[in-house]
Amino acid sequence: MLKIKSLALGVLAFTSIALTNCGNHNSAPTSEYSYDTIANDPLKTRIYTLKNGLKVYLSVNSAKPRVSTDIAVRAGSKYDPSDATGLAHYLEHMVFKGNSQIASLDWESEKVLLQQISDLYEAHRNTNDSAQKQAYYHQIDSISFEASKLVVTNEYDKMVSSLGAQGTNAYTSNERTVYVNDIPSTEIEKWMVLESARFKELALRIFHTELEAVYEEFNRGQDNDYRNSYQAIFKALFPTHPYGTQTTIGTGEHLKNPSMVKIHDYFNTYYVPNNMAICMAGDLNPDSTIAMIDKYFGTWQPKDVPTYTPPVEKPLDSISVDNVYGPMSEWVTLGYRFNGAKSEDEAYLTLLSQVMSNGKAGVLDLDLIKKQKVLSANMYPYVLKDYSMMMLMANPKEGQSLEEAKDLLLAAIEKVKTGDFDDWLIEACINDLKLQDMKYYEYNNYRTSLMVDAFILEKNWDDVILANEHLTAITKEKLVAFVNKNFNNNYAVVYKRNGKNTNAFKVAKPTITPISINRDTSSVFAKRFDSIPSLRLTPQFLDYSIIKHENLGDVQLDYVYNNENELFYLYYVFDMGSDNDKLLPIALNYLPFLGTDKYTSEELSKELFKLGVEFEVFNSNDRTYVYLSGLKNKMAEGMELFESLLANAQPNPEALNELIADELKNREDNKKSKWSIQSAMTDYAKYGPNSSTTFILNEKELKAIQPEQLTAKIHDLLKFKHSVYYFGNHSQDEAKTIVAEKHKVTAPLVDVPQKQVFAQLEIKNQVYFTNYDMVQVEMRMVAKDQSNFDANLLAPAYIFNEYFGSGLSSMIFQEIRESKALAYSAYSYFSNPSQKDEAHYVIAYIGTQLDKLPNASEAMLYLMNNMPESPKAFEDSKIAALKTIETNRSSTRNIYWSYLNNTRLGYDYDYKKDIYDGIQKLTLTDLKTFFDGHIKGKEYTYLVVGNKGAVDMKVLKTLGPVKELTLEQIFGY
Repeated sequence: MLKIKSLALGVLAFTSIALTNCGNHNSAPTSEYSYDTIANDPLKTRIYTLKNGLKVYLSVNSAKPRVSTDIAVRAGSKYDPSDATGLAHYLEHMVFKGNSQIASLDWESEKVLLQQISDLYEAHRNTNDSAQKQAYYHQIDSISFEASKLVVTNEYDKMVSSLGAQGTNAYTSNERTVYVNDIPSTEIEKWMVLESARFKELALRIFHTELEAVYEEFNRGQDNDYRNSYQAIFKALFPTHPYGTQTTIGTGEHLKNPSMVKIHDYFNTYYVPNNMAICMAGDLNPDSTIAMIDKYFGTWQPKDVPTYTPPVEKPLDSISVDNVYGPMSEWVTLGYRFNGAKSEDEAYLTLLSQVMSNGKAGVLDLDLIKKQKVLSANMYPYVLKDYSMMMLMANPKEGQSLEEAKDLLLAAIEKVKTGDFDDWLIEACINDLKLQDMKYYEYNNYRTSLMVDAFILEKNWDDVILANEHLTAITKEKLVAFVNKNFNNNYAVVYKRNGKNTNAFKVAKPTITPISINRDTSSVFAKRFDSIPSLRLTPQFLDYSIIKHENLGDVQLDYVYNNENELFYLYYVFDMGSDNDKLLPIALNYLPFLGTDKYTSEELSKELFKLGVEFEVFNSNDRTYVYLSGLKNKMAEGMELFESLLANAQPNPEALNELIADELKNREDNKKSKWSIQSAMTDYAKYGPNSSTTFILNEKELKAIQPEQLTAKIHDLLKFKHSVYYFGNHSQDEAKTIVAEKHKVTAPLVDVPQKQVFAQLEIKNQVYFTNYDMVQVEMRMVAKDQSNFDANLLAPAYIFNEYFGSGLSSMIFQEIRESKALAYSAYSYFSNPSQKDEAHYVIAYIGTQLDKLPNASEAMLYLMNNMPESPKAFEDSKIAALKTIETNRSSTRNIYWSYLNNTRLGYDYDYKKDIYDGIQKLTLTDLKTFFDGHIKGKEYTYLVVGNKGAVDMKVLKTLGPVKELTLEQIFGY
């Protein structure tokens, strides 16, 4: 056991770090710490409580040498002061900025300036004189610039990245703030060194630029119809409780008038050990891990946390109606209010949501979706500590009013009230929940999410981990009685309609002096942290030899053994998609609505759901997949049902008419989604008007389709050349026998249709603009590089993306958001193609306020032609990339997809080995050469989505000739 000399890190003092592989479960001493555990817990979770009240949840999963970590605080928007809403969320941002040790170059000088800034914010907050406010802000900006010279921006992210951390983030909601990381198991103790220092104290530095990021987040929220609809439901259900009276992001007025004093008070009140939990799942040793947690977090001093007495809402005895307007497609939401997490309501809501909407054979699934009465519908519970909600949503069909869609949802509830559903459905729903858990348990972050829920909601662990077992106590009679008692004229309904959001509140851009970055220096803490040795692992690249290939006549069976659980996954894989046949995606979408000569579509769904087997048929532009999964012992029966559907699907003219109408409605809805618009515009930039996006049947062709055409397409599917991929724990011979018996094909198989090829355009400076009613503006820059895949670019592109384009420590983030506060979201990356004959592209993105676009685009263009060179940041990026590759392990199930994708690029091995070897040799000079040859000097197609009446076209014309694209041009309809 290697010992490191004692290092004193100011607020953090520790005696030694034992650098052992924490995933080596056989070497740990017997634990001296008592813990709680639950019999029959599939995750074998240990729950500890340290002397200072800190809660710890630990679960071992040795599938790969990584650990998911969530640090949870019982602190969310319901605890925000009513005159300072959004405080918990803004504090979440600030916890990443460090304290007197982390990121500080001269704390004694800096804290004086921070106090001056805090005092100015209080003065700013307490005056209504706009001129005086502006004067105070000018002083804040001036002092903040001086204070930034004493700080290493984003030093926390640099240190945690140096561990090989992934997914570093945090989130805040009604009653929780959670800080998330995924780290190598070899870095557990070093991670604790950092986190225990981070959470011990708070420094509100780089405050006004980060506040700008929150402003941006607020403004982006104004453009999110889902968010606005969701808030309307909360407001209606909770007229008294902060769930409805306060939002997590806060009000615009409160964001414009922050109080550093109140934020400090909030941190000191709620960020205490007896109000926090550390949740970890992965390749860890529980005994040594809890000892380390006690070592680094056990010295925290507990405090009394104020008792929260929630307002009591009056019973809902009427229907509340509200309308929300925005540019997106329309939908209706119904919300019912229930008791909170520790009541028996949660179990009933969980089971009811499955009976209604399990995605396969629920009442909504069969009555509304299968019968094509709405475009989509679902039901789900949202459980909080004080109260819970049950939500129902539906998207209407063309010509259907939102009121009609609402009535269909209510009719489905009435059906449950009368007990008009199959007696076996409850048991099948519980089994399906167990099956889903079995699938998700392999993911460490799913495990930690369960732990966080248990802690925040103060639930016993057996009520979480054995929740599905507890559902067996609910009979059909009890469920029906529950629905009759609770689902009456006591709901809120929100109609999300097309129209202008007249309630949008835009926070305007203040004047900000760009702050110093200081990227080539480090705090004393960081230097000592970096000096702590790390145990490095030898990377394990995917071994494609575990895929066993065997021919079953004309079909190749690809077999991988599943040693994780009792589930099987079966795929039929075709190298053809919508680019091969325009009719194919329509046929695949038709299939779920068809029955056979033996079963109707609804009956078939029920039979599969009884078995615990699910199927999907889906396609991309160049592949089609037939997918079946479930419990091992149900594979043969599931295959028999599904194969009978493929072979004997019966035409259904009525279903086809509805399908075509829904397809046309979905196309219109795509035109109302800015995300769909941006995706289609990107294809337009690369290919022009002829691309996979526009290679579709037009309305006339759709309406001319005959049912027999589509059923013939389905019947003929298995006549095309394809492979079968099996992942499960049948032996290879057992799997072969079942597939050979159930998967009936007629030899010889025929070649797939020829694929339509779309020429990739040479890109010149051009601005494409599409009008969309939104507060912000979004711009994507697209440049073409190599016309064909170049393996030599893999390693430098990997580091370029890490160093330059993405992450909190990247050059783009630091310069555009951190230093200049010009955008909430900004990134750049160099893309690698999926086919040998496709091009590499350079992509950059800015999501910002309209008034910031000129400066933001100028800053982005400068960076795309002038890469900042930081030897330290480059080495940090290399180490982070290498550690990530060393500790990442793809699940065994996914090895096959890596194999297929690599094969397309000409590899018969895992090309990450080449990336890893290349990164080790890469120098900053090499990266500069890559930048100069593949990034710098590019001409771009600029794709801009924004409000035409608000975007300054003169600004866009400085980038290139401006052409407004219609939605018909980019979508092809």
